[in-house]
Amino acid sequence: MTSFSPIPLKRLRARALALALFLSAASGPAVTAAQGAGAVSSRSAEARATDANITKLATKILGRSQFAHHPLDAELAAKFFDRYVDALDGTHSVLLQSDVDELVAAHRATLAKATLANGDTSAARAVFARYLVRLRQQVAYVSGLLKTGGAFDFTGHDSYSFDRRHAPRPPTLEAARELWRQQLRAEYLQEKLTDKKPAAIATALTRRHEQQLRTMEGLHDDEVLEVYLDALAHVYDPHSDYLGHEQMESFSIAMKLSLFGIGAALETEDGYCTIRELLPGGPAARSGQLKPGDRIVAVAQASKDPVDILNMPLSRAVELIRGPKGTRVTLTILPASGATSAAPRTVSLIRDEIKLEDQQAKARILDLPASSGAPGLRVGVIDLPSFYAEMGGGPGGGGSRRSATADVARLIKKLKAENVRGIVMDLRRNGGGSLEEAITLTGLFIRKGPVVQTRDQSGKIELGTDDDGSVLYDGPLVLLTSRLSASATEILAGALQDYGRAVVVGDSATFGKGTVQTILMLAPLMDEAGLTHTYEPGALKITISKFYRPSGASTQLRGVASDIVLPSGTDFADVSESSLDDPLPWDSVAPAPYERLNRVAPHLPVLRDASTKRVKADRGFAFLLEDIGRLGKSLKEKSVVLNEAERRRELAENKTRRKEEREARARETSKPVAFELTLANVDKPGLPPPMPAEGSGAGGKNGGAAKSEAKSETKSETKSSAKSSGAAEPAGGSGRELDRDDESRGGGDVVLDESVRVLADYVGLLGGRGAAPKAAPARP
Repeated sequence: MTSFSPIPLKRLRARALALALFLSAASGPAVTAAQGAGAVSSRSAEARATDANITKLATKILGRSQFAHHPLDAELAAKFFDRYVDALDGTHSVLLQSDVDELVAAHRATLAKATLANGDTSAARAVFARYLVRLRQQVAYVSGLLKTGGAFDFTGHDSYSFDRRHAPRPPTLEAARELWRQQLRAEYLQEKLTDKKPAAIATALTRRHEQQLRTMEGLHDDEVLEVYLDALAHVYDPHSDYLGHEQMESFSIAMKLSLFGIGAALETEDGYCTIRELLPGGPAARSGQLKPGDRIVAVAQASKDPVDILNMPLSRAVELIRGPKGTRVTLTILPASGATSAAPRTVSLIRDEIKLEDQQAKARILDLPASSGAPGLRVGVIDLPSFYAEMGGGPGGGGSRRSATADVARLIKKLKAENVRGIVMDLRRNGGGSLEEAITLTGLFIRKGPVVQTRDQSGKIELGTDDDGSVLYDGPLVLLTSRLSASATEILAGALQDYGRAVVVGDSATFGKGTVQTILMLAPLMDEAGLTHTYEPGALKITISKFYRPSGASTQLRGVASDIVLPSGTDFADVSESSLDDPLPWDSVAPAPYERLNRVAPHLPVLRDASTKRVKADRGFAFLLEDIGRLGKSLKEKSVVLNEAERRRELAENKTRRKEEREARARETSKPVAFELTLANVDKPGLPPPMPAEGSGAGGKNGGAAKSEAKSETKSETKSSAKSSGAAEPAGGSGRELDRDDESRGGGDVVLDESVRVLADYVGLLGGRGAAPKAAPARP
């Protein structure tokens, strides 16, 4: 999730020098409209001149600011052109290959020179104009098929490939029409599975495609420029972005931490508006009906007809989803793209204000039942959504400062007062946040020493250290991570793993985002350089440094590997930094001197063996592994069957399987007693009443933290493509998950349950007995 931390004063001078470099790179006479002339447009000469000036400045900043220091040349220009074409037609289904060949011949050879010298954007306009021509043809063809009532047959055994990112474009218009027909059949069957009448399906699909065309035809020139320059930024690395003035408005709203919307971070994936994550406390999370990976295909305001948002620019989709507090919005949802057999459904939500209080750390105390003659055990679970920080005084004055470290410290003090024997910290959906918070929070568990090394573009390394010399909690500690754990979370996990202070449990590795971004507002730079602009020119988000662990290994690309790997619906290769285009490489620096506590390595063989045996015998993991197998197969095949009977059979099987899981969970007799701790009750004496039995397991309904924003200037910890709909963009995460979260399987959380069992074993090993206690039994 996009998060920012304040730049320490000692870094401001370096930033000022960097800005001076950018200004010198941008100096020169203002670009005229004639110099950027291209396709015919009604845009004014002044606005066209602004387009050119923004383009020229952005190009020079990107070429001089990235680690490669690689100015736009023929090689990068070719990649830039391809990225822009894919930004408009990511499914390779609208433009013909002959269109692309023609546009390449007209623009690619001169693109680098024209962009650098003149800020020429004629290529952007030419490609977009041709895209509109083909899109009109597609919509006309699809509407014609639907009007004639052309009966689609779904008794055969063909399929439609929904992942066309690397598929060849249709060579001819005839081939394109056949592809469009197959796409329409897939859409039609998806609607038919909801038992709609043929007339209603035809009306809905016609409206969907016509709305898409109207949206694209209604794009302003500066919105097209935004798509174009964003494609340029992505050539350098996946976390660099161009933010147009509309995106900057959304960004400013997100930075206020008081958001009106559904509480979901969104991104575009293959033309779909996809949910990347849910904010705790937001309407989407509270509903229990949405999850990461779900795709929003239509949005309706109150009782009005839905507006189709398939292939709609994300900024427009966000505008439809966000709205005044207390108003109703109805979303039409397709399940995560791995769940190809499910039918679309609608979810109605009341927009609400999403506050920082809803995203803070919380905890549970679990009294584990006695088993196999072993006594019961009391442990704590801390759920940390993000490394948040509030600048300045907190609520009520007094100079207090709300932060992840301060809140976790309060929870730990309460857990210690209630005599817990160990702590699990749940970081599975923590996408990052404040770097300073990651450092100070790590310091709660170690005496002192380096936590992170940061290397800038010049090679200079700066140590982020914990210097207070105190340890708040020195007992057994387990960190539960996933592929969605990213950035600042990887700093904490990597440091505690290097020190040998905590057992890392979860997915095979974390996301692997080991880079730092900064936001550069373009208006001041243009003013300094004498470049005129008639509208808000937006900003660039650029990568300025990389993170390294105390051991010297980068967290970039490889992430932090788990000591004990558990089955998970997020542990797929395409849910990571390595799945993004052109990520910066992994590397290492010299290790920093730090104290190796070595509390974990001697016990790992015993812990792994006990966990492996439990997972194999656990019914909950058996259900999860079945779902993972189906999802993995779907992701590999990347297609959907167009046989109605087979799809309905899969739907029925999924329904039966979910019922079996609920029944299996209900039969469990050995459940912990759970007490929920929040920042509202943590300072009260004693414990609150136990949680209801349905949610009193280790997992219950408490999992799934999303991210918050720290109010500050520059540090960005995010994956670049996501935009906010009442939430900030995430650092990582899965665009394709199971048909339901593995955190809420029949009211429980098998992954968190097992991490608690690992902790119980670890407590026994550190208790001086020299061998693991009798392992907690798996569920029947």
